[in-house]
Amino acid sequence: MNAMNKMNSINNYLKAEFDSISINESLARGIAAFFILPLNPKVDAVADVKTAVSEAVTNAIIHGYRYEDGPVIMELRLDGRLLTVTVRDSGIGIEDVERARQPLFTTQPEAERSGMGFTVMESFMDSLDVESAPGKGTVVTMRKRL
Repeated sequence: MNAMNKMNSINNYLKAEFDSISINESLARGIAAFFILPLNPKVDAVADVKTAVSEAVTNAIIHGYRYEDGPVIMELRLDGRLLTVTVRDSGIGIEDVERARQPLFTTQPEAERSGMGFTVMESFMDSLDVESAPGKGTVVTMRKRL
């Protein structure tokens, strides 16, 4: 396999755990962007990944923990050119995932939340899976072929 093919077919894994504070949303965006750089992705693809990661981490902080302390775990995996991003919290969980995925649905209208987080993640990534239960936290898994 020549050097160019090796760069286009990277297998890699990273796990990061950080506190559920707002400043760590930008940390997560940066980690994700740097993680995929060896693939030499298009600028638009990097922006898409950063936006989706931002939404997932922000949801964990704002909705999962309601601004309380707790760990947010982000896992990044490259299988060739397929990126899988998992963002996990052990917060309050989501009672009705299907309802929460509907555009404009928010549990915090008083906080002027737009209710578009899952819609944004879904529009910037190739797939989005959400697993959650009340009191059990939430796991968001997103995939994108770069």
